[in-house]
This record gives sequence, structure tokens and C-alpha cells, in this order.
Amino acid sequence: MLTCGFVVMTSSPVNAAGCIFEPQGEGRVAAVIDARSFRLDDGREIRLAGIVPSVTDKANGAAALASIVTGRDVTLRGDDDAPDRYGRQSAFVFLPGSETPVQSELLRRGEALVSTEMADKDCAAELAAAEADARRAKRGTWADPAAIKNAESPGDILAGIGRFSVVEGKVLSVRQAGATTYLNFGRNWTRDFAVTISRRMMPAFEAAGLSPKSFENRRIRVRGYVEARGGPRIDLLRVGQIEVLGGN
Repeated sequence: MLTCGFVVMTSSPVNAAGCIFEPQGEGRVAAVIDARSFRLDDGREIRLAGIVPSVTDKANGAAALASIVTGRDVTLRGDDDAPDRYGRQSAFVFLPGSETPVQSELLRRGEALVSTEMADKDCAAELAAAEADARRAKRGTWADPAAIKNAESPGDILAGIGRFSVVEGKVLSVRQAGATTYLNFGRNWTRDFAVTISRRMMPAFEAAGLSPKSFENRRIRVRGYVEARGGPRIDLLRVGQIEVLGGN
């Protein structure tokens, strides 16, 4: 069981209505653009909220989405239907008669990862449960043992610079330098993997009842985009990017 605000990984069912937000319209899917976006027959471009593709092969990722939505009528739901700077509407997408979003189906197939953008806890829990189901069953991307990066292998993590990654390991130390707190996974701070937490994130951790120091000597799973700052780094923008795992 997790001790943070991301999700609670259990085998019990999650409320299927977790991602039932306000309606944002309907339409028929005319074409799939890539692994997480498609175009409706009225010209609107829709981007699936809450997930990132789990495969680097763009054709395979698009095929997975196409197999679910191409030619289907869909209902869009979300908090905000304003398009992004590229003109895409971000939404949770539902097929007729279903209370489970398309995002959850992609996650259960191992064709997607839960992103770091989810602020709604109920929806985050639903998506994370679907991802955990695929991980346990080793479906899709989870069939590859390297799908979760080892925090003790910084070179392997650095190979994914700029990509969304999931990393697991034991936090050896927690240190503060200026306005940044570092969760260090190795002894060499300039080479080994670390998670960074800015001072502006601290109120969110406090609201969740967490102190970064509490992660010391704990095994955690962290997700986010990998940067190179000496060694590989993942910057925490939400408390939910961290999962505390069982055992030390």
C-alpha cells in the first residue's frame, strides 16, 4: 500500500466513476493521429488526458489506440475544454455505455503509463489501478524487465533523457542545497540518480502529511521526465509522482 497521495495499489476494485468529470461534448472518431490523440469528424483534435504512451514505437502506439476508438462514437469529459497551444482538447474519452475511460483500457493493455498531471485523486487511483493490473500480468510494456529502470543504473536512466520513465530504488540520503531537496539513490551526487524537490513543492508534501526526510532508507517508485544535471534527475512537480513501496 502506498503512503503518498498518488494512488493506493491494492487488489480491491476502484470506483469506476473515478474519472467521470463534466461533459465536454461528443463526436465520432475519424482518424487516430498518434498514441494518445485522434481527430473527430467535426475536425476537433482530442488528446487523451492522464496518460503518456508506454512505447517508443509510434506506429504500434497509434495502432493500440486505433483498435479501440476508430470509427466509434465517443463522449468527452474533463475539467476544462479549452484547447492547448496546439489546438488540442484534453479529455477523458468514453465509449457508448461505458463508465471506464479509454485511458484505463490502454493502461490495462500495458500500452500507456499514468502521467504526472493528474490532480484528482479518485481519477488518479482508477488509472493507477489499471496500470498496476497490467504490471502484475506483465502485459504490453511490462513484459519487458527493463520497463522499470533501476535507480542503481544511472547510465541506463540517462539513455532515456527527455523521455517519461519509471524508476525504482532505495533512497540512500536526503539532502538540501539552497532551494532544492535531493533524494539521492547513490553515493556519488554528481553521477548517480536523484529526485529533486523544489521549495515551492514543500507545502504540497506537508498537506499530504509527508516529509521528504521520511523517504530516507525507503524503496520508492518515481515517474517523470528524465533530465541530465550531472547525473540523471527527475523533478517532482506533484506529490503523486512518488510511490512508497513495501520493504526497505
